This record gives sequence, structure tokens and C-alpha cells, in this order.
Amino acid sequence: MPVIHEISKGRFPVKIFTDDVDDGALSQLVNISNLPILYGHVAAMPDVHAGIGAAVGSVIPTRNAVIPAAVGVDIGCGMIAVQLSLRAEDLPDSLKVVRSSIESAVPVGFERHKTVQAPKNSLTRLAPTLEKILEKHPPVGKRLKKLKNAWMLQLGTLGGGNHFIELCLDETDRLWVMLHSGSRGIGNAIGRYFIELAKKDMGAHIKNLPDRNLAYLNAGTEHFDDYLEAVEWAQEYARENRQIMLELVLNAMRRCLPEFSLSKMAINCHHNYVTREHHFGEDVFVTRKGAIRAGKGELGIIPGSMGAASYIVCGKGNPESLDSCAHGAGRKMSRTEAKNKFTTKDLANQTSGVECRKDSGVLDEIPQAYKDIDSVMKNQEEIIEIRYKLKQIVCIKG
Repeated sequence: MPVIHEISKGRFPVKIFTDDVDDGALSQLVNISNLPILYGHVAAMPDVHAGIGAAVGSVIPTRNAVIPAAVGVDIGCGMIAVQLSLRAEDLPDSLKVVRSSIESAVPVGFERHKTVQAPKNSLTRLAPTLEKILEKHPPVGKRLKKLKNAWMLQLGTLGGGNHFIELCLDETDRLWVMLHSGSRGIGNAIGRYFIELAKKDMGAHIKNLPDRNLAYLNAGTEHFDDYLEAVEWAQEYARENRQIMLELVLNAMRRCLPEFSLSKMAINCHHNYVTREHHFGEDVFVTRKGAIRAGKGELGIIPGSMGAASYIVCGKGNPESLDSCAHGAGRKMSRTEAKNKFTTKDLANQTSGVECRKDSGVLDEIPQAYKDIDSVMKNQEEIIEIRYKLKQIVCIKG
């Protein structure tokens, strides 16, 4: 059984699927529960931890309103994974050449492609709506000019922070490709713009909020409709970014590994997004900030850290979790704290057996900066069932 605490300190209940929740996250969950736009209850996943305004790992159903900062600035951030026909015995003893081949194919951090990698039909589908958004909201376009209109060149790029590309083996030694990324610079520009716009739109009413970062846009207003259009575009962009990146990774692997095929359909799921759903008899907007949808029969991906297991799961459709589950292990310490506490020797020890960077540039992503993934999984046994347990053998960080 999952550990569930129900807290009733606000207007609406908070249902938490763990007993490992820090004071900052708890305060943010209570803040959300006091919003008049909430519907039903707030759900907090087992990987919950403090974020900006809203806790990471929170699922927020709202009626006739959305909170841009709860979606955040990496709109549509999420995962994609696919199982291959290759097995452990098909791989070379040293995986460094595989890692190098992938790194040469996929730009990381602030880098971008020198030429457009997206198929023409993707650009044809994405460009008209973006032009409409930029025409109505010049500040977003101004931000993009500073980025030198990189949105096309960033399709198929990883980004930085906790974004990654991994090769993993499941319990039967079958090889998987799994990666984590979002909507890159264009999503960031859209997110920041509408977060500030929501604060301005609330005007004097913002002083009644428990946190200015919980400013929301009401249905029926011009900016509400504009935000939904923009956020849906950024979510589609993020999904396309992952799909293109997956193809680049597979092509890079084909250059240095035996011939292979894809034996499972790719799972491509967001974990920072807003969508329309039906819960407890009403159509509402559901914002998942660091959570994935786990409706009955739906497949999802829950990654661990650089040195821990990851999972392919199937949702059970638990109404108390609002058809949601954790999106990963969840941080238990800040990036600064991790850098101050651990050394590169610690990093090497904790990522033993994984072909990856082991330098100070990724020290903030050290496995022990995250919660124990097995505890996270134990706390959501009534939410999801495990289909595959994966262990990474190659990890590429932004």
C-alpha cells in the first residue's frame, strides 16, 4: 500500500503519496490548496520536493483557470524510450565509442545543430502557430531574436541540467534507449513571458495569493486563451524534439553497433504540462508539475538517477492520484548542496559500471542528490505496475 497522508490545512485537501516530504514542498502544497480555482484535491507524488511556487511532483486540477508557473518554463519536458532487438552480448566491451558517437550527433547544453534536423512536415506543422503567437506577443519574439531564432536548430537537442540520454538493459538483457528533454529555449521564452503576464493580469488581487508565483489566468480572458495556445504548441514542440533526438541517437548507434530493429513502440510522455481531463464528474485543467499521466493501461517512464534503476510502468488509473504517478526519483538536495558535499571520486564510485562523464561539471547530478528510486516505486504500488526495470550502461548529460 502507498503511504498516503491527507492534509486539510487549506480550502481543499492535499493527498501525499509519501512520508518523505520536505517542509518547503509541504508549504507549497498547502499554498496551492488555498487557491479558489482548485477542484477536488491536490495530489503529491512520491518524488515530491520544493520547486518555484508549486512543488515538483504535484498534480493540480483547476476549474476555469491555469497557473503558468506551475507548468514552469521547461514546458512539455518529458521522456521517450524504446526497446531494441540488441542484447547485452551484442555490445562491445568498451562503450566509450558508442557514447562518443551519440555525443557527436546530439548537441547538449546551450549548443544547437548547424543545420535543421527536423523533417519538413514538422516545421510546416509548427511554424504557422508560432508565427501567430509571436505576432500577438512581440516580447516573446524579442526574446527569440536574442536566441537568433534558434528554435528550428534546437529541435533534436538535449539541453542541460538533469536532461540526459541513456542506454539501458532490462532484466532480460535487452537494450533500451531512453532520453529526457523538453521545449528548449522557445519553451523557456513562452513560459517566462506568460508567468509575468499572469502576475500583471491579477493586478491588486495578487496580494491575496500565498505566493506570487501562483498567479493564474482565468478562462474567458484573452491571455488565458493565448496561453493555452502557446503552451499546447510548446508541448508539441517538446514531443517532436524528443522524437527527432531519438532518431539521431539510433542513427549514431547504427554506426558502431550490429544491425538492430526497434522491438517496442516508443513511449513519449510529458511530465511538465497542462491538459484538459475529466475527474470526479467534471471537466478540469490538470497541471502535472513533475508527474506523468498514469491512466488505466497507459505506459509511462520513471527514470532514476545516473547510477540507479529506471522503470517502464503501466498506469492503474488511481483516482486519488488523479491518474498520475512520479516522474523520477526526485531531488533530496539542491545542486549547490550536492556540489559542496560530494567529490568527483564520490561521483565515480556512485556511477561505477556506467559509461558517462565523471567530472565536476555533472557533480550536481550525482545519484545521492536524489531520493531512493526503490522507495519512490514502493510508495506508488497502488498507482502503477512495473513492466520493465532498466539499469543504465551509458549516460550522456547536458
